[in-house]
Amino acid sequence: MDAFILSEAAIRLAAFTGIFVAMAAYELWSPRLERAEMAGAWKTRRWLTNLLLLVISAATLRVVFPAAAVGAALWAETQGWGLFRYFGFDPLAAGIVAFVVLDFAVWLEHVASHKIPILWRIHRMHHADNGFDLTTGLRFHPLEILISMLWKAGVVVALGAPVLAVLIFEIVLNGASMFNHANIAIPKPLDRALRLVVVTPDMHRVHHSSIRRETDANYGFNFPFWDRLFRTYVNQPSRGHGGMEIGLREFRGPVAAGFLWALALPFRALKRDQ
Repeated sequence: MDAFILSEAAIRLAAFTGIFVAMAAYELWSPRLERAEMAGAWKTRRWLTNLLLLVISAATLRVVFPAAAVGAALWAETQGWGLFRYFGFDPLAAGIVAFVVLDFAVWLEHVASHKIPILWRIHRMHHADNGFDLTTGLRFHPLEILISMLWKAGVVVALGAPVLAVLIFEIVLNGASMFNHANIAIPKPLDRALRLVVVTPDMHRVHHSSIRRETDANYGFNFPFWDRLFRTYVNQPSRGHGGMEIGLREFRGPVAAGFLWALALPFRALKRDQ
């Protein structure tokens, strides 16, 4: 088991590093937006905070759940648990269905994080970022990461999801979070085509608007069709991408880029702008 944990972690780290470097290079080469909070000293502070939050969250997760969702899949396999095993699913079909169901589970969890006050109290740290780039896709509170992993592990065990499918899903989910938060310019015709099958940065940026109606839209990470199906899809921000205010109205300025401030945010008074 220890060897498995090490190999799983190594695979995920290699995938993360490759995607992060590629997205960072793309942002430098062709940025979508040029803003004060996404450049200079402010950007440096944001990046340090967001990357520190990633490290803290990853370390916390590894202490509490050493093999995370993949470990849950391995455990369910050794126990013979799960709907796929009960109904005798073909492994390939089980892997495909598991990927889609897990994506819907993550979408549903994201919706709940906006609708349930105690979960929004934690999740709002992600939205408090006044900038929007690939590090925003890594900016999650350790408490949210733990809750998310509990939810995913429960789904994985209930399904009896194949180990390889869960590993692929976790890598894709992490990569998609960096991609759809990236400050990259994609030609509009290509964006229109891509968002039929994947969540693009322009689609997800709407979700980071300070306008409540837009914040409560475009919840997807991998697939865009859940938002279309459940009518939570908004095509474009009302003020346009260049004019939209990113973040939360009650948390503006460099203070929102502070590391200790971000960690303490779930314990501050809860307020939601309309």
